[in-house]
Amino acid sequence: MDSKKKILVVEEDVILGDVIAIKLKKLDYLVDKARDGESAMQKVRMEKPSCIILDILLSRKTGIDFFAQLKGDATLRDIPVLLTATSEDRDEVKHARELGAREFVIKAVVDPNEVVERIKQIAAAAPTPTPAQPVAPVASTAAPTPTPNVAPTPAPVAGVQTAPAGGKTFVLVIEDDKFLRELLVRKLASEGFDVRNAIDATAAYAALAERKPTIILCDLILPEVSGFEILAKIKGDPATKDIPVIILSNLGQKEDTDKAMALGAKDFMVKANFTLDEIVAKIKATLA
Repeated sequence: MDSKKKILVVEEDVILGDVIAIKLKKLDYLVDKARDGESAMQKVRMEKPSCIILDILLSRKTGIDFFAQLKGDATLRDIPVLLTATSEDRDEVKHARELGAREFVIKAVVDPNEVVERIKQIAAAAPTPTPAQPVAPVASTAAPTPTPNVAPTPAPVAGVQTAPAGGKTFVLVIEDDKFLRELLVRKLASEGFDVRNAIDATAAYAALAERKPTIILCDLILPEVSGFEILAKIKGDPATKDIPVIILSNLGQKEDTDKAMALGAKDFMVKANFTLDEIVAKIKATLA
């Protein structure tokens, strides 16, 4: 692998963007980040990266608009792009395929290591920048964030997974996105927590029946039963109503926040706005 190849990570979610960038830097790639389509296009025109990881759902200039503009520019259209999406069924994915997209990963069924492996394959076939076109370092548009300390632990599996207890603070993570679930489990385990995770309501209720968590992180968009319903059930049961629940979701409208807080949530965190370290800090502050 040529250490001079540069990867541009265009990811609105701070956590995912940081973790992917860190993994790529460890492989000796030059990595830059952008969190929206407009700043990403500026970086592409200035730096001509070897390849791009593109979140298809972006603000300001959407991932589709960015991809269409890239493919419509004769000087940029040959830059390989790995697109990431939350679901294969999204209309944006279908539109991207119509525009010529060939490389996709679906976040709900892959983990960060699989994304990195795919980008390694794509970058290996991409041309290396020549001395006449040096890759100039450009400051990331994202605010500086602490480097996530991702420690190796067994990969999450469907249903529920438990980390060794040993008297540690017990955290239950209810999250169906495999990508984010693995990041949270690894990060929390590395911080000394006993972590169990569930991908849906059935697994969450089973976990609650077996052992009472000290605190719960819960997504809102889940299969079959929403996080709102799970929260209501937890707070309506005398055995679990005193467990603090932090909502961790991509939903961020005021009505979503108000509804969650009215149902008894301790706090509400929008995934795209917080790093792993900030999530851990929130857990510790809540428990304190």
